[in-house]
Amino acid sequence: MSSRERILGAVRAGLEGTAVGRDPAAVEARLAAHAPGLIPARGQLDAAGRLDLFIAMAEEVSTSVTRVGAMAEVPAAIAGYLAEHNIAPIAKIAPDPVLDAIPWQAAPLLDLTRGKGEDADKVSITSAFAGIAETGTVMALSGPHHPTTLNILPETHVVVLRADQIVGAYEEAWDRLRASGRGTPRTIMLITGPSRSGDIEQTIQLGAHGPKRLHLVIVDAPS
Repeated sequence: MSSRERILGAVRAGLEGTAVGRDPAAVEARLAAHAPGLIPARGQLDAAGRLDLFIAMAEEVSTSVTRVGAMAEVPAAIAGYLAEHNIAPIAKIAPDPVLDAIPWQAAPLLDLTRGKGEDADKVSITSAFAGIAETGTVMALSGPHHPTTLNILPETHVVVLRADQIVGAYEEAWDRLRASGRGTPRTIMLITGPSRSGDIEQTIQLGAHGPKRLHLVIVDAPS
């Protein structure tokens, strides 16, 4: 018997009987429980603490943040951000019911078109599924209302996020997704700051393979 056969034989022997690898009921029970591993203490805060930590961690990785009181204030906040950075007020917006409900006419200078991201787009506006406080990360789910290209192609990505969507740890974000009943989308993107690379002479360059700016508009009012 060769070494390979002995190793495979030992593996087969270990999987015999009611071992987890062979018992469908045990596998289903494990998946249903999805017990979390060790969760960092820094994200285990109340709502106000999670929000403060999320903003601090996001800004630490070059994400800019604006807070507004209600969805009605989002258009003016985005228009002000673009003007401050001398960016033309032309944006591709996700065909998202959450964003459609915003009174964009409050900022008449914003020129918005809906659809997927294209090479020519300079600015995109999307919502997000969750914010993760422990790293200042945005969780974005792909789908008809959120084309993934809007996260990648434009130079400036603006994300509208409610404060009550911010959780402490990654495990909580995954739990929310499971509980939402929407199933697993084709793509789940975890976005932590603008795209960056240090491959060229070990100097950080923003926008290496995605947006060079990530701006969050956090809405304090709940949905």
